[in-house]
Amino acid sequence: MGTPISSAVVALSLGLWCASAQQNPYASPQDIRAAEPNYQLHCAFCHGRGDDGMAANLKSPRLPHAPSDAAMFQVIQNGITGTDMPPSIGLGEKEIWQLVAYVRSLARLAPEPVQGNPRLGEQLFWGAGNCGTCHMVSGRGGRQGPDLTEAGDKRSAGNLRQSLLDPEASIAGGFLLVNLATRDGRKITGARLNENTFSIQVRDFFDKIHSLRKADLSELKKEAGKSTMPSYRHLAGSDLDNLVAYLVSLRGGP
Repeated sequence: MGTPISSAVVALSLGLWCASAQQNPYASPQDIRAAEPNYQLHCAFCHGRGDDGMAANLKSPRLPHAPSDAAMFQVIQNGITGTDMPPSIGLGEKEIWQLVAYVRSLARLAPEPVQGNPRLGEQLFWGAGNCGTCHMVSGRGGRQGPDLTEAGDKRSAGNLRQSLLDPEASIAGGFLLVNLATRDGRKITGARLNENTFSIQVRDFFDKIHSLRKADLSELKKEAGKSTMPSYRHLAGSDLDNLVAYLVSLRGGP
């Protein structure tokens, strides 16, 4: 008679099999409804209703980090190293699969209509709008603000429009504005790149990186909720529509 297999081993084996499968085993309408409370508890703070939060636009049919259900399972379970996406805590495998189904259901909702001409918006972005001074698209542009190469995949049209009208409504991670003064009289303003107990690294508005010991500073002021990006409220309605249309069109291509 063989050795009995514990229920824990069976559950672990089933979970590993499910995580390696492409097909979600918990994707029924009942599973999707069951996932909503967990979404609100664990995901909504960053992702909002899917397309109006600070994090990736989950209503996009193309999620770069989660091209398959199995990949999304791993993202929810383990987080994404080097980003603000943390691993899940307190969620079982079935609950994670249900969250995968819930997120996929968001992408099936009717997309938000986008007015405007992307070609004219591109001209404005690189021309009179001066956006390329601070933002990069496919390797072209500045690095003072977030890279917008995949803006259309990561953010909704409404979220992008809000950022243009009110840049301080949501500050992207990694772009905390800081003002520094050194003991020898230098003053530096820029985006904080890294910080620990003893040092801080800042990229200034001339794209120069400063690595400074805190012992050499006479002032370190962190401007939480502040942005150097100007509001684009002055744009005519058609120009704003065109700029939003261009940003929505950016999905990682050249």
